[in-house]
Amino acid sequence: MRFFLPEIITGVLALSLSQAVVLAQSTAQGQISIGNGSKNWIVVEGVTRDEGTLTFSEIQIEGDGWLVIHPFEDGAPNGDKYVASTFLENGKNSNVQIKVHKGLTSGEMFIVMLHSDSNKNRILDFVFVDEQNVMDRAVFEGSTMIGHALAAP
Repeated sequence: MRFFLPEIITGVLALSLSQAVVLAQSTAQGQISIGNGSKNWIVVEGVTRDEGTLTFSEIQIEGDGWLVIHPFEDGAPNGDKYVASTFLENGKNSNVQIKVHKGLTSGEMFIVMLHSDSNKNRILDFVFVDEQNVMDRAVFEGSTMIGHALAAP
């Protein structure tokens, strides 16, 4: 598992670039982290790739939701875009496959994270409801956003 500046990218995912700078500064002070929680997690060890499809051995989510992949652009994560999503049912999900629409190159960086299905319609509602949040919000446990920066296998 490889990480790319996890302290700086922690909360960038649902933010514009200008907001990302502010969040990165607060993250450096230890207010927000990125990773797994006790009720929600993404097993990132051993992720496999078959062309543009990634397979995660296990993902746990409290309530129905989404596994979402955000791209890196110009060396930084872009939380205003996503390049893949797949629906997850409440609880443990095994061998979760997610197809990256733009394709993948080995070593390419991306962010994989959980979003809740806030309105329970089984449609990823990636519409901003304020300056920082989309309707199907990122999953947090306390100050930990459930997500990881990864390099494509």
